[in-house]
Amino acid sequence: MARIDSFFQALKERGGSDLHILAGQPPKLRIHGKLESVEMSEFSNAECKELLFEMLTEKQRKRFESNMDLDFAYSVPGVARFRCNFMKHQHGIGGVFRIIPTRIKALEELGVPLSMKRFAHMRNGLVLVTGPTGSGKSTTLAALIDYVNTTQARHIITIEDPIEFVHENKNSILTQREVGDDSKTFASALKAAAREDPDIILVGEMRDLETIALAITCAEMGQIVFGTLHTNNAAKTIDRIIDVFPEEQQAQIRTMLATSLQGVVSQLLMRTVDGKGRCPVNEIMFGSPALGNMIRKGDIHKIHGYIESGRGRGMQLMDDSIMQRLKDNMVTPNEAYMKAIDKKRFESLVGKAR
Repeated sequence: MARIDSFFQALKERGGSDLHILAGQPPKLRIHGKLESVEMSEFSNAECKELLFEMLTEKQRKRFESNMDLDFAYSVPGVARFRCNFMKHQHGIGGVFRIIPTRIKALEELGVPLSMKRFAHMRNGLVLVTGPTGSGKSTTLAALIDYVNTTQARHIITIEDPIEFVHENKNSILTQREVGDDSKTFASALKAAAREDPDIILVGEMRDLETIALAITCAEMGQIVFGTLHTNNAAKTIDRIIDVFPEEQQAQIRTMLATSLQGVVSQLLMRTVDGKGRCPVNEIMFGSPALGNMIRKGDIHKIHGYIESGRGRGMQLMDDSIMQRLKDNMVTPNEAYMKAIDKKRFESLVGKAR
């Protein structure tokens, strides 16, 4: 048992999401969105190095010393899996660890809109789950994949860096590949996936032009492709994808995206009123010929109205989801204001609370 395992145990017991171990400061835990210090003296660089290097294989240690950062997954039996990042910084080395629950929660347990299940029954196209780091994108995607795995017989390929949630085969076949160990890059794994008889491809992170282009191509070829981006609503997601490409390619990408985009789910996590947890809020958009025409013509500013008019189909705007959480007394007016896109809509509510 590595000595750091006791920190992971404490993180789980306190309901935290992240552990920070950095040379020059005491350990810190992120509990329901806020960083809290552990009552310990600060680690020297030598102490930090000794604690962290105990986790690594020789191959991982060489990769870290060569690249000066490292992403990998680590399991503590009976506790959880952890997504780990090592880095070098001003005062030495450090590591940040995100807890990955052993049990995959169902969509109902997460509190996300169940209209999202519609994506699990699609046969082709691109579905994007977006939000800032730490917004629960991976957890929501894992729940969606588990729903497919439970209810359908399909071949699902995941491409991740690192593998986070480990899925057992149920009615579907899961092939999980880790960039760095099972494939050199996301792009090379995507190219190979097209020849591996997939029904669904999950791309852990669409980081660069080549990966995004290949994901759109796979979606056009007849697979469902789930991917993630760090954007906070549907309109910005579409702009982000198009803007990645050189100007001379953008018209072609608009056409491809107009045909292949089946939906966007944007997610944020909000601190609950009692301060003891967080709840998700979501913007949901489904594809249609009308959306395709907007994308093709560059009328991205019309997407807000398109989602508003699609409420009967299960679509919703992020600010409407936030407002509903506020009406249900799940979050404070201040928290709602801080996370809202249209701040003016929530200004008067913050004033009344004060």
